[in-house]
Order: sequence, then structure tokens, then C-alpha cells
Amino acid sequence: MNKTVALHTLGCKLNFSETSTIGRLLENDGFEKRSFDEVADVYVINTCSVTDNADKECRMLVRRIQRKAPEAMVVITGCYAQLKPKEIAAIPGVDLVLGAAEKFNIAQHLKEISKGDSTKICSCDIEDVNEFTASHSINDRTRVFLKVQDGCDYNCSFCTIPLARGKSRSDSIDNVITNVQQIAEQGVKEIVLTGINLGDYRPPTPQRGDPGQAHGKENFYSLIKDLDKIEGIERFRISSIEPNLLSNDIIEFVSNSRKFMPHFHIPLQSGSNRILSLMRRRYKRELYAERIGLIKTVMPHCCIGADVIVGFPGETDADFMETFDFLHQLDLSYLHVFTYSERTNTLAAGMKPVVPVHVRNERNKMLRNLSYRKMQHFTSQHIGKTRKVLFEMNSKNGMMEGYTDNYIKITIPYKPEWQNKIAEWKI
Repeated sequence: MNKTVALHTLGCKLNFSETSTIGRLLENDGFEKRSFDEVADVYVINTCSVTDNADKECRMLVRRIQRKAPEAMVVITGCYAQLKPKEIAAIPGVDLVLGAAEKFNIAQHLKEISKGDSTKICSCDIEDVNEFTASHSINDRTRVFLKVQDGCDYNCSFCTIPLARGKSRSDSIDNVITNVQQIAEQGVKEIVLTGINLGDYRPPTPQRGDPGQAHGKENFYSLIKDLDKIEGIERFRISSIEPNLLSNDIIEFVSNSRKFMPHFHIPLQSGSNRILSLMRRRYKRELYAERIGLIKTVMPHCCIGADVIVGFPGETDADFMETFDFLHQLDLSYLHVFTYSERTNTLAAGMKPVVPVHVRNERNKMLRNLSYRKMQHFTSQHIGKTRKVLFEMNSKNGMMEGYTDNYIKITIPYKPEWQNKIAEWKI
């Protein structure tokens, strides 16, 4: 009988795309996929390490596996595995730890170990990770997350991602187009472009001999212009893009595009220039406000989300209120709010004064409430209007969900004939 494997993802959309690719590699090697709640021969956890909670969740999942399937092989990969391989190897029940350079060689590593062996660590210095491995997720054939960029050169003071992912590197435009065409052949309607620092997309070599785009001049703007011409995919989304890399050209292009959706997710992190400087972010709040203003001028219906961190070291009540008031006045649609947590080997971990945890939590709650009100306001502006909705494949308690082009969730009674269909819908 074929061995079975169950996979679980912690963290970002890019992690989902990589987990899906790892799953396909194992299926090609003869494994049968199982739900993570089922008993399997091998469990793979693709980890995040942006916050301390992600580390804790990984350890909790391993304990759950030990209770459910004590004879199963447990493999940990992803950012946590790259950053703290020895810490993970010390968790009872873990058999294999794969760092950034080895995660896609998982099938070969599984052939070389047995349950009961000492935990095997396959890691390397992150400086040696230079290759780009394309990946994408396919869950229900409605929406796919396609990785086109990996790593980051920015070194923000709070962030472990450069330590876990390495330097910025990208797929070629030709390879991206080939992957998009293959995904289109499977009936997928929407592709979400993902990366660690997506706006820093830089193809490794000049493409197709175009003299106007040679010598490294191709960039994210070049990519989306080419993708807009591809038949078979009806929608593209940009997952997240830094405000200093979101050029006027990109905004203008999306506003006129037939395929790129009016939806941006633009990390802010703080509305205080003083805190942004401590975070080593590459912009000021004035530039962020300028980007939001331009988007809303050319696309008043556009959905815009933002990432915000509360409780960064040295963030006073005045700094936080500056952030709160800045977000309140901006025409944003929703917020992803993160409570700052100290991460080993980052500059911020040694910064003072430390904001008490209960204060961080209070600030988080205030911004989550603001996010709720902003989303309510954004959706209320569209009530009675007709927009195109892509309905998804899943049935949840007799209901199905879909998203408008500008990312408003629509929930209706389940209709099989509407699965993976784009419909004109009055909100």
C-alpha cells in the first residue's frame, strides 16, 4: 500500500503555495494525501515564525500528532525550521527538520530516515540559499496562490524573514507565464500573485530578447503587463506590496486593466514617522497617504487593506494615537493588526523601552475595532450596486461564498451550478 501524508500550513499565502507544491511532489513519489485530522504515515508542518504564536502552534501540532499517530513520521519545514532547527529537533516526536534549501527535496530525505532514528536536521547558512523554486497552491480550483518572488533585502528591525528566507530572488517572466498557462488549463479563474517582497520582483535574466527591456530593466510592472494579455485566467490579484514599490505606473495600470482586480494590500506598520524610522521602513507616512489618495482618485471602488504592528518598542501612547488617527482618516477598507512580539536576532529585540503586553493587547483591540468599522463602511458604499462575483467550490453548512472584484465577501445558499462561476451580482 502507498504511504499516506498529511500537510498543514502556518502563516502566509506564500507558505500555502509552497505546502501545496510539497504535497504534489510527494504525490508524484507515490504518497496518498490525507486530511491533517486523519491518521497518516507522514505529517508535514510548514511553519511560520513571524510571531511567537506561530512557534507555539507548531509545538502544539506536534504534540497532537504524537497522541493521534505516535508511529508517524513528523517533518517540520518553513521559516521556524530555518531559524531554530535545533530547537525544533528537541521537540519529542519530530523526525526531520528541513531548512529553506531542502524543503523541496523532502521525498528524498524521507527515504533516508526511519522512525526511531535520531532527528535529522537538513539546514544551511541562509546566505547560501540563492535558488528560486516556483510553487503554487490549488485547493478548490477557484483561486490559486502563485509564488513569483521569494526572500527580502530590506532588513526591517522587527523582522526575521530575511534570516529565514534569504535574499530577494524571483522567477523569470517566461516561467511565470508558463505556470499561469498551465494553471489556466485546470479551469482556475483567479490567480493571486505572492512573494515575500512582491514589489521587488526582478527577473534573473533579460526576457525574450526585447532590447527595450534588457539589462535588468524588467520589474513587477513588466510582469503584470505581460500577465494581463494571457487568455484563460479571468482575474489576477496582487497579494501585498510595499508602498515605496507601488509605483504610479502600477496603480494606473490596474485601474485600466481588464484582469487585475481593484484590490491592494499595502503594509503600513505604523502611522508614526518616528516609529517607522525605528522599524527601518523605507518610507514615511506622507508617501503612504499619497499612494492611498491616488488609488482612490483613479479607482474610488478599490478595496485597500493595510498591515499594522502595535506595541513596537518605544511606541508611546502619543505614537499609537498618531497611528490610530492616521488610519482613521485614510480611506482604507480593512486592517490586519499584529501585536509586536520579540524575535531573536532582530534589532528590535534589544530596543527599549518595552511596551507592556497588556498595553499591546489593548492597542490591538482598538485597531481591530477600527478595522471592523472601516469594512462596514466600505461594504455599505456598495449596497445596491452590481459587481462581478467569483463563487467558490466549497459548501459550508448549505452556503457558498464568493468575492466581488473589489474583495467584498458574498454569501448565498449553495448552488452546485454556480461553483467556479463569475456572475453579475447586486450587493
